[in-house]
Amino acid sequence: MSRNYTVIRIDRRGNVAEVVLNNPAKLNAMAPIFFEEIKAAFEELDVDDSVRAIVLWAEGRLFTAGLDLFAASGNLLAGGTGDKTLVERNQGFYREVKRLQACISAPEKCRKPVIAAVHNHCIGGGVDLTTACDIRLCTQDATFSIHETKIAIVADVGTLQRISRIVGPGIAREMGYTGKRLTAERALRCGLVNEVYPDKDTLLAGARAMADEIAANSPLAVQGTKQVLHYSEQHNLEDGLEYIAQFNAAFLLSNDLTEAVTAFMEKRPPVFIGR
Repeated sequence: MSRNYTVIRIDRRGNVAEVVLNNPAKLNAMAPIFFEEIKAAFEELDVDDSVRAIVLWAEGRLFTAGLDLFAASGNLLAGGTGDKTLVERNQGFYREVKRLQACISAPEKCRKPVIAAVHNHCIGGGVDLTTACDIRLCTQDATFSIHETKIAIVADVGTLQRISRIVGPGIAREMGYTGKRLTAERALRCGLVNEVYPDKDTLLAGARAMADEIAANSPLAVQGTKQVLHYSEQHNLEDGLEYIAQFNAAFLLSNDLTEAVTAFMEKRPPVFIGR
């Protein structure tokens, strides 16, 4: 059973779950509670075998305004001053950054594919979050900005570690150095998003249709593909080939494979159960 969330919510539709940023009055800004809840949500869905795909979207007029500077100011100041030494404050800040990194990495760590559906502005921490997703879709009015540069911060919870492999080093550096907004058109051209939709309604329809298509496949194969892709992105070609050889040696022979072959022979759509 889902926990009680305050700034997000989880909607369920068959084998698809939707993680919704649900604090529109605050422009879905990322206060400390947001990080805790986003991690908890993806951990909850990761272990729910009924969930085969996830859509991440937001209520309100924009996806997210990024970090809630007022709520996070204490953490930005490394735990305040008080009677702590500089070393103690720095250590506290380090631990806090590592905690936030783990929260933002939750979609990437989740075994289920995650589709981010972005409308209007996706600022700062929103880029951290969406680059940790598997697939990004957006509306034609969407923009993406590594806004931390504009407020004298080096983005530190995931964007700079993921953005280059998605958009290439040139666009990544332009975004990181200037902090300016990348339009939906440029986001599509550089591969940050897979598709651009005219408005939020068609965006969500498109994201849900893609999630349904994913969910119709064998969850063993889909989740295995995500795992192998993630491993291969972090290793060289030979390591990646060895990994998939060992992976399939352990997991290829499944009931889902038998069902796929049987359905092909019987000329019917397969029904996968994930075993």
